[in-house]
Amino acid sequence: MERTWLQQLEANQIVLIDGAMGTELQRRGVPMDEIAWSGAAVLTHPNIVRETHEDYIRAGAKVIITNTFGSTRQMLEPAGYGDQVETVFRGAVKLARQARDNVAVQGVAVAGSISTEPPGFDRDAFFSPENELEAYREAAGLLLDAGVDLIALEMIVETSHASRAMQAALETGLPVWLGVGCKKTDDGRIVSFDHVDLEFATVLDAVIPMGPTVVNIMHSEIGAIPEAIELVRNRWSGPIGVYPESGYFTKPNWNFVNVISPADLVTEALGWVAAGARLLGGCCGTSPAHIKALQAAMPELEAARSA
Repeated sequence: MERTWLQQLEANQIVLIDGAMGTELQRRGVPMDEIAWSGAAVLTHPNIVRETHEDYIRAGAKVIITNTFGSTRQMLEPAGYGDQVETVFRGAVKLARQARDNVAVQGVAVAGSISTEPPGFDRDAFFSPENELEAYREAAGLLLDAGVDLIALEMIVETSHASRAMQAALETGLPVWLGVGCKKTDDGRIVSFDHVDLEFATVLDAVIPMGPTVVNIMHSEIGAIPEAIELVRNRWSGPIGVYPESGYFTKPNWNFVNVISPADLVTEALGWVAAGARLLGGCCGTSPAHIKALQAAMPELEAARSA
């Protein structure tokens, strides 16, 4: 029997996940909402969502992440979709599972994405702490009930909202990926991706003790990742993943400018694997071509792991 993604990580093997979903949907013509970004695409463009999942599986992904990054009640309700939160979450999981069945590749897991993003990416628009926690609990519960294999927390960039999301995810009893974002300042500090005055180490110290299954350095600047891996390894003995962003965001759209080539991503990933990363993929700006390149380079990646 083929090992699960978690068994592979525990055996020190490399696991490939998918690349970007939201920006890939935009690349394929799906309009991004000003408030919920890609959160409503499950309702408006389900076939493209399913096809994107399928393309990532064909490229080599062994874990695909649901299109629910922008789908908590905290994002959907202000965008006018408050009465369709359950429909969106259940629909997103259904589309991912259908894609897995359509491509018929064995051993592909479905991760349910939950982000701590506020409506319109406006840091002054968060729900109250109590309502925010309930929004995360609602999301996590729907993902669990719809049949995901794990919860992927994404875009964790501070401590208070992060702790609430972690609490809700852990309550499901499913494996939880902690996805933290960082960047490097001009003076060489590794800081939160969204908060230049917040050290990346401070975020790690707040949420790693809560007990995730995997710590992912995601939606992070490629130049910051080597030092970020070291910061994580100093605090965490479990599996580490990396899935970076490339390009830049101008609300509500991604700008595919100077996006790293698939070949260059492989080159960078060789260093990440040598430093301890075992779960690899891509975030905003990346595509199935990037995952296909990682899959093709698996012998080199495995050699880097063993070095």
